[in-house]
Amino acid sequence: MKSLNIIIPERMKGNRLDISLAEMMPNCSRSKIASWIKTGDASINGQKFKPKDKANGGEVIFLTLKQNQINQWVAENIPLDVVYEDEDIIVINKAFGLVTHPGAGNWNGTLANALLHYNSDLSKLDRVGIVHRLDKNTSGLMMVAKNPKSQKYLVEQLQTHSVEREYSAIVYGHMISGGTVNEPVGRDSKDRIKQAVSKNGKEAVTHYRVINRFKNHTYVKAVLETGRTHQIRVHLSHIGHPLVGDPLYGGRVRFPKKASQELKDSLRGYSRQALHSKKLTLKHPESGESMTWKIDLPEDMKELLSVLNSFDR
Repeated sequence: MKSLNIIIPERMKGNRLDISLAEMMPNCSRSKIASWIKTGDASINGQKFKPKDKANGGEVIFLTLKQNQINQWVAENIPLDVVYEDEDIIVINKAFGLVTHPGAGNWNGTLANALLHYNSDLSKLDRVGIVHRLDKNTSGLMMVAKNPKSQKYLVEQLQTHSVEREYSAIVYGHMISGGTVNEPVGRDSKDRIKQAVSKNGKEAVTHYRVINRFKNHTYVKAVLETGRTHQIRVHLSHIGHPLVGDPLYGGRVRFPKKASQELKDSLRGYSRQALHSKKLTLKHPESGESMTWKIDLPEDMKELLSVLNSFDR
């Protein structure tokens, strides 16, 4: 356990306290600072306060940093597909079926456990440097920070929507054209496992474009402007084009009229949402250079596209 006394300078009078603390602690993200405030790990004269409370200038904030829960996660020798690495970041091609970090029902066998084995120094970082997540059965590119400065910088890019994330998806239905879904997403009031378009949800914007059309399916590109839980899955289902293989938002398997046995078997056997994080663009935390990575589709999506193409002939 480590304790810090932080004096808020007079020049910050009138600013939000979480913003003031973030400026005083440049290696810590604002979201992490807000979490310390909400849990009472940050206090003024022993009293809790809110992140949005205004600074008076001159007050002393007492901050107690407990041992991070991440340090209790176990390193496991799980293969990683590292696409890029330097002193500040790691870019990984996550396989589908791999949970991002430990949680209820998945305390082992996660990407976080694999990262701890790959580089034990990541144990010093919040969530071992993971700054965003992919659903268990979504494959593709993810970024990981290797130090506090990089983690803060990447989180800020995500918060300001300056990270470009492009996904490939195979959906039910014949889309006529691309478009944008701008609908708030929040927890489904009838099913806490699911998310839903909800007026009480958070802002969520997904842009999509048709790559290839089939008789009863469409291969699309989706670009996230925001990053809500299950956002692409919820948004595309909302407009009547759920992802093939999606157990939460896709419903039962749908077969086209006169579907071949090969197509029926492919659709019936496709047991994960057909979604892949194909392209990632960000500004490097140290150099500020714009960097882009692309990764090919996994074999299961390639095979499904091949079967759909054969059926359309």
